[in-house]
Amino acid sequence: MTTAITIGMIIIYVAIMMGIGMYTAKQTRSVNDFVLGGRNVGSWLTAFAYGTSYFSAVVFIGYAGQFGWQYGVSAAWIGVGNAVLGSLLAWFVLGKRTRIMTQSFGAKTMPEFFEHRWDSKGLKIAAALIVFIFLIPYTASVYNGLSRLFNMAFQIESEGAYQIIIVVMALLTAIYVILGGYAATAINDFIQGIVMLVGIVAVVICAIQHQGGMTQALSALGEIEVNGKTNTLNSVFGPDPLNLLGVVILTSLGTWGLPQMVHKFYAIKDQHAVRKGAIISTVFALIVAGGSYLMGGFDRLYCTLTEDGSGKAVIPTLSNGKTDFDAMIPALLDTALPDILIGLVVVLVLSASMSTLSSLVLTSSSTLTIDLIRPKMKNCSEKKEMLIMRVLIAIFLLISVLLAFNKNASISTLMSYSWGALAGAFLGPFMYGLFSKKVTKSAVWISFVVGIGSTMIHMFLFGFGWLPELSEAAASLPLNLASPINAGAITIILSLLVVPLVDLFTRVKNPEYVEKVFECYQQSAKKE
Repeated sequence: MTTAITIGMIIIYVAIMMGIGMYTAKQTRSVNDFVLGGRNVGSWLTAFAYGTSYFSAVVFIGYAGQFGWQYGVSAAWIGVGNAVLGSLLAWFVLGKRTRIMTQSFGAKTMPEFFEHRWDSKGLKIAAALIVFIFLIPYTASVYNGLSRLFNMAFQIESEGAYQIIIVVMALLTAIYVILGGYAATAINDFIQGIVMLVGIVAVVICAIQHQGGMTQALSALGEIEVNGKTNTLNSVFGPDPLNLLGVVILTSLGTWGLPQMVHKFYAIKDQHAVRKGAIISTVFALIVAGGSYLMGGFDRLYCTLTEDGSGKAVIPTLSNGKTDFDAMIPALLDTALPDILIGLVVVLVLSASMSTLSSLVLTSSSTLTIDLIRPKMKNCSEKKEMLIMRVLIAIFLLISVLLAFNKNASISTLMSYSWGALAGAFLGPFMYGLFSKKVTKSAVWISFVVGIGSTMIHMFLFGFGWLPELSEAAASLPLNLASPINAGAITIILSLLVVPLVDLFTRVKNPEYVEKVFECYQQSAKKE
């Protein structure tokens, strides 16, 4: 009965999603419509698009499970950081200026922003390659999370079934993004966001009530020993506040430099919609992210790493010997939720993940087409350009699917390297470039090199398990330097430091061009 209800809810959800794709396909007549929705998207749709692109199965399944286990209820601080730093401040600091400057350039992608802001085709090409390459592991992590949830809901264990789920999700994403572009994703994101809000509240309540209420659940958490100490998993800052801070920085400040996130500011209707959207997206993040991490904080009450006769779900180890943290939230849900809510949770995570996937594939395909392929083609019509984007969507999804087939690659690891590389390369140049006329082209190039270089070095030293002794030594430090999460957080901070530091030793070569770039703010102020 439960399976039938779940399948029925999924069918209804997919039908609505496809219907919106077909409806918006009729209104998508140009590249501007396909990539930006005509730059006429309102505050509610943009805010929900921002939030649903932000949170997916990566957060709900991967991060909530792993960091809830490690930090207990203090993991909820990650959700607070996502709301305040990753949403509210991001909108207020970046939103208005991003919209004004990108509209004055006619820029549709982040690489186009770099080209016009610094008058450099080289920066555009480099940024486009970075975007396409490093969005792939993030997309794979979303598929990984989705497949875990489906395994739980339908008791699917075979490797072939795991791969079929990933392929089906990729095909569904491709269909409605190829049909309607940004407009389809924005409308779907709004519907998906409502499902996420309702679903996460219901799930958190059930998870806590299953343990006898908040007081009893916190008391039970306090009895669990971590490093020989009790009453840490139920404390305000948890057993390891320093490494918890690394997660907050990566998942909150990182959004400021992610092309699929700041892209939402390109498309918003006007400056007034930015202010309204900031509040909406913050409330959305507080409920969805805060709820997810709070729920994850109780996963030790539902899971155990070894068979101890407690009746808890035993979390297996992967073939590489590491704990399968991605199995923890599915185990919690399977235990805590009544059968009728399993279907809602499947649709919840499906909604969150499909919205993120649509944003990722649209960003990657538009970047590759507009910034790399179109400049090489003479007399490329908009119709042909849109066809190329649609083909690239399929190619991008295919590569991501193949990467997702590797179950040993944890959700948090894939996302951390992706976010660390992208935000580490782009955050400093993008943010400072909106405000300061003194940012030089050299500073942008060095930020790119530092962001990508540090990510790749960490990946080779610690990501592949080639140097176990070095990894063990780095992990034993107060700040775990073997962690890809901390590596990403450090890379992001380096981006913010490198740009102004390089600017101290370099000069803008064409100040007249920069003055013209910044005239857009004066013109916008006059219109207001």
